[in-house]
Amino acid sequence: MANTPSKDHRISDKEALRIAEQTDVSPKQAKDLAKEHGKAKAKDEARKTKDEG
Repeated sequence: MANTPSKDHRISDKEALRIAEQTDVSPKQAKDLAKEHGKAKAKDEARKTKDEG
């Protein structure tokens, strides 16, 4: 059996800060969202989080 590599959803501090500045979530929230939803969807999820709160 071959091991399937898991996707790496971590983002750098710089990426987290950029998302935070554009969406008004904290950099920690941006990192958590990227970890949960993936890098590509982190910004969209941050916007949703901001709209809900």
